[in-house]
Amino acid sequence: MKTILILGGYGNFGKRIAQHLCGHPNLALLIAGRNPDKAERLMQQLTPLATTVLKPVAVDINADTFEQTLIQLNPDIVIHTSGPFQGQDHRVPQACLQARSHYIDLADDRRFVCDIARLDHPAKQNNVALISGASSVPGLSSTVIAHYANQFARLDSIDIAIAPGNKAERGEATIRGILSYTGHPFTVFKNGNWQSAYGWMDIGKADFGSTIGKRWLANVDVPDLELFPDYFSVKQRVSFQAGLELGLLHLTMTAMAWLAKTGLVKNWAPLTKPIMSTSNLFKTFGTDIGGMIITLRGQNHTGTNKEIRWTLTAEHGIGPFIPTLSTIIIAEKLLQDPPLPNTIPVGAHPCLNLYNLSDFQSHADRLGLTIQEQITG
Repeated sequence: MKTILILGGYGNFGKRIAQHLCGHPNLALLIAGRNPDKAERLMQQLTPLATTVLKPVAVDINADTFEQTLIQLNPDIVIHTSGPFQGQDHRVPQACLQARSHYIDLADDRRFVCDIARLDHPAKQNNVALISGASSVPGLSSTVIAHYANQFARLDSIDIAIAPGNKAERGEATIRGILSYTGHPFTVFKNGNWQSAYGWMDIGKADFGSTIGKRWLANVDVPDLELFPDYFSVKQRVSFQAGLELGLLHLTMTAMAWLAKTGLVKNWAPLTKPIMSTSNLFKTFGTDIGGMIITLRGQNHTGTNKEIRWTLTAEHGIGPFIPTLSTIIIAEKLLQDPPLPNTIPVGAHPCLNLYNLSDFQSHADRLGLTIQEQITG
């Protein structure tokens, strides 16, 4: 029997991962967090569905005793969902080194994900995999791009857009992470050079198809912006934008970005709770339908212009499951016997092309996600 510890196991993403993994036989699932009562309540909800051994445990990743607690629990795999990851150090994956546990997180913070490679040498020495960013980005986005990349002789641009439905469940950590860089500068690869962009600015609209329609978008800082230009040898541009379904809320965020850019507001993140409470007043408006678009442009192997557009549509409130799927897929690969090195390589690295699009498709079918591709050229 193997053991998986889910940090933040009763949170927005943790509970969805636990819901899926509790159906695996010969597995002990530890639902961890600072509040054992919440962990206990989730365990009771999952017990009728579970074929695993479920156990709530009290774990505080910021406690001085965290590393020793992890060693005592002795998990085979640690899944870290306790965001926001903006501003976090790597104490959790470092503790996993000492516990000799494989590690997966759902981080979307650029520095947290990109800098995980600093732990590569000790991870290889300890024969463990430390994987950061096993989420919609860069986990899923890199998998989609890698699936199509060999159709291009030259890849000029990668444009990624995500637009959740207004009624979809959203976690406080996710909102806090976004607010931390709203109106703040970060580097992007544009026109073949590195230059500055500002969080939640450069607004526009994109058409997500007949089910979703057009949605507002604005700049978001994610690891893809730093990783993809070199990883996929992009010549001109890598962009990432996200948006809110309700125009009023989206444009309010843009105004907040302007206030931060001009220095009138230093950082919106400390106001996460009142901002989230205010946005919840609008939860009855809009839909629970969200989507993701990945567009690749360049030249094919005959020198003709080529464009590939991959679109994912999530209805019926399924959208919040999507960020969990990369982690679930990788965890299931690590549960295989033997798990390494045939599936997931040892070492510390961002979640770049660590599984096949067919792995994702099986989960998409299970959840009722709709995937479309348009290929021109």
